[in-house]
Amino acid sequence: MSDVGFTRDEVRRARYAVAAVFAVHGAVTGSFATRVPWIQDHASLGAGQLGFALAFTAFGASCAMPLAGRISHRFGSRTALRGLLALWTLSLILPSLAPNLYTLCLAMFVYGATAGMADVAMNALGVEIERRLEKSIMSGLHGMWSAGALVGSAAGTLAAHLGSDARLHHALAAATLTLLGLLACTWVLDVQPAEDEEPPPRFALPPRSALLIGAVGFCAVFAEGASLDWSAVFLRDRLDSSAGLAAASTTGFMLTMAVARIAGDAVVNRFGAVRTVRAGGVLAGLGGLLIVLAGHPAVAMGGFALMGLGIAVVVPLCFAAAGHAGPNPSQAIAGVATITYTSGLVAPSLIGGVAQATSLMVSFCVVTALACGLVVFAGVLRTAERGGRKEISPQAAAVPDPRP
Repeated sequence: MSDVGFTRDEVRRARYAVAAVFAVHGAVTGSFATRVPWIQDHASLGAGQLGFALAFTAFGASCAMPLAGRISHRFGSRTALRGLLALWTLSLILPSLAPNLYTLCLAMFVYGATAGMADVAMNALGVEIERRLEKSIMSGLHGMWSAGALVGSAAGTLAAHLGSDARLHHALAAATLTLLGLLACTWVLDVQPAEDEEPPPRFALPPRSALLIGAVGFCAVFAEGASLDWSAVFLRDRLDSSAGLAAASTTGFMLTMAVARIAGDAVVNRFGAVRTVRAGGVLAGLGGLLIVLAGHPAVAMGGFALMGLGIAVVVPLCFAAAGHAGPNPSQAIAGVATITYTSGLVAPSLIGGVAQATSLMVSFCVVTALACGLVVFAGVLRTAERGGRKEISPQAAAVPDPRP
């Protein structure tokens, strides 16, 4: 990559701009998730048909994410992010317009494809800013994503409570978030490729380093997906909790993750990525143990809170490690993102399958085992500790990057 030599003030300003981009991205997800029941009724779908349609989100993301690097190479990081983020925010309108299963599948494919490409572009910029600031910022950026998702979810909950038509709600949300996203992109870094730099391939298998890092992310996202989709069911079916208390366990898990991500950069900067993830694996494993052994709702809720605390920073650190692992951050990040998206898709259905064959307790034994895997495999993230600090000194921050 080649650039014009950004000053420290420009890099700091870009950090806040990218944080706003992460929040906008998360707000789209939160806005969509709260209106899924309305979309299901509007398209006249059963539970199985809805699940089939939602799977096209991950399918679209997996197909399109490798394209993000080529788009950034062609247009530069700022223009690419501006366009991809706008496509993502505007795609929020599509699912609520779908009148049947086939159109909803197409809408979810586009929704997932634009989500994945914007995701790769904004994480690649986050890694670039982290490298220049010489300290961890990725956890905080993902914390802003979680905060944005909570805000979008709260607005969607209010719209659903008022009986608002999701088509109107999503049109207004898409217009607002598109404007906010375009405004935020004004201050992100505009990193341009060097004149002799070869464009990345349109599609390529993830590099080996991304596969190893992605395996760590797989463990964390599997636990996240299982907890988000099954925590309320676990409390209701195994512990006879009320619907309100069961729902509160999911909210508590999300809040724990958001707070831990926002505060996580200070921990990573103090102790390093590897030790932070290992400690997180211990907390997540302890949380899983509490869930499996819980005889009271409060114990299970504490377990889910610990699970959220333990896995919160893992995915941001996986993206950071991927971005620092090789010469093409976008390609490596796309590889890790593809693996984590797959994990998020597989987790809920696998948990349901195991529960159907055995019990939910056995399902969460699987989740606990994967969470403990973070302790074992955290060492592959050591590239994040090396890569974020080795290149740029404060005195050199305003000098053009000499690397090809």
